Amino acid sequence: MESTQEKILSDILIGVAGADITGSNIVVIKNIILDSRKVLPGSLFVALRGTQTDGHQYIGTATELGATAILCEELPATLHERVTYIQVADSAEALGYISAAFYDNPSQKLTLVGVTGTNGKTSVATFLFQLFRALGYRCGLISTVQNQIEYEIIPSTHTTPDAVALNQLLAQMQRKNCSHVFMEVSSHAVAQHRITGLQFAGGIFTNITHDHLDFHKTFDNYIKAKKGFFDQLPETAFALVNVDDRRGSVMVQNTKAKIETYSLQTLASFKGKIISDTLAGMHMEINLQEVWFRVIGRFNAYNLLSVYGAAILLGEKPESVLTELSNLKSPPGRFEQFHSADSIVGIVDYAHTPDALENVLETINHLRHGNEKVITVVGCGGNRDAEKRPKMAAIACKFSNRVILTSDNPRHEDPLDILEQMRKGVPPLDYKKTTVIEDRREAIFKAYDEANPEDIILIAGKGHENYQEIKGIKHHFDDKEVLLEAFAARHA
Repeated sequence: MESTQEKILSDILIGVAGADITGSNIVVIKNIILDSRKVLPGSLFVALRGTQTDGHQYIGTATELGATAILCEELPATLHERVTYIQVADSAEALGYISAAFYDNPSQKLTLVGVTGTNGKTSVATFLFQLFRALGYRCGLISTVQNQIEYEIIPSTHTTPDAVALNQLLAQMQRKNCSHVFMEVSSHAVAQHRITGLQFAGGIFTNITHDHLDFHKTFDNYIKAKKGFFDQLPETAFALVNVDDRRGSVMVQNTKAKIETYSLQTLASFKGKIISDTLAGMHMEINLQEVWFRVIGRFNAYNLLSVYGAAILLGEKPESVLTELSNLKSPPGRFEQFHSADSIVGIVDYAHTPDALENVLETINHLRHGNEKVITVVGCGGNRDAEKRPKMAAIACKFSNRVILTSDNPRHEDPLDILEQMRKGVPPLDYKKTTVIEDRREAIFKAYDEANPEDIILIAGKGHENYQEIKGIKHHFDDKEVLLEAFAARHA
């Protein structure tokens, strides 16, 4: 959606340090464009250096299409008199400040809370969104599953949108009278300056384990990216961290924000304890108050604790918060349960990292009360961190009675190559209980065929996604739909 507003160039460059301007800085900017093919007269074209392509290659195209100004790190060989060039050290960083200014700094008019970490981001952001709406506020949500303005759902393509789309979305939320916005902050978003220029009221750290090493290359870089979010928080914000994660304290080493903590294991600002945990719900104690929750699992105990802590830090009353939290349901594709007519339990979960898969399977095993089998269907995405593939298979074998390795989103890789890498993680003693079925639909049906009453089937890796990406094309595929079809087929 293109903006209908206009700004004088000099007004949107205020937050950009060290800009070298060639041409007039009082030209009118009608929109900010990152894709040269979408440039119109009045556009500010931003040349970004991406992982796949370098926007500097398209400055000529943008100029031909009538761009009024160009933001870049390197000036082109030929400069056009009618075009203003803004040369900066880092286009992505400058874009963050420019985007915020172009949309009148919407984050400054909202209570914006960011959630970062490897696992739990979606659940925490969604729980906060649901909680504050239940408490009577108009709210916005920016997450992997979807972006939402009150009841209006806006499809999500990235965990965190680019700086232009993000500020545009925040401005839309502010225009629709939202007071609070809760958003996932991915490591990519920090490293690529998508959140630069935003003003946060608070930040939450869930946990950190190996992920996205295809992008960050090293675990240290990944940690630094997550930490970068807390480094940017102002003195007026809070930084709420999980101190049971050994890197929780690292996240806030250089933050100016007020540091607060949550824990299930040690003293903290917000202390929790699991009293009982069943498939029906979880009984917890939070800061010495007992509450029953509809969501289950130790990982959700951490999620609820962080949500409770953030709500209190935002000024809400403990009794009201706990009352509304007790009614919340898990987001789509997060430990989502389905029950067949013959008493088989199917669980669809987004777990796509070794740590997340282990958390979910440990929870399932903890909830077992007899000799129920655990049957796990799991795959790994293509063109992503390959190191985790054998680890995922090993974890599935460790915590399951039966494992079916299958295709996830192979993207541009051969799914059989991915499955072969996963298979290398299967211990020799577990060969007999492990099957490889490339077709994900067939794998889910096979899991159900092998299940007996009371058995538990975990379908891991895709959760809320309703597609499979193969050779760059997204084909409709929904784990929940296929599971329910399998349930129905047996009783047809």
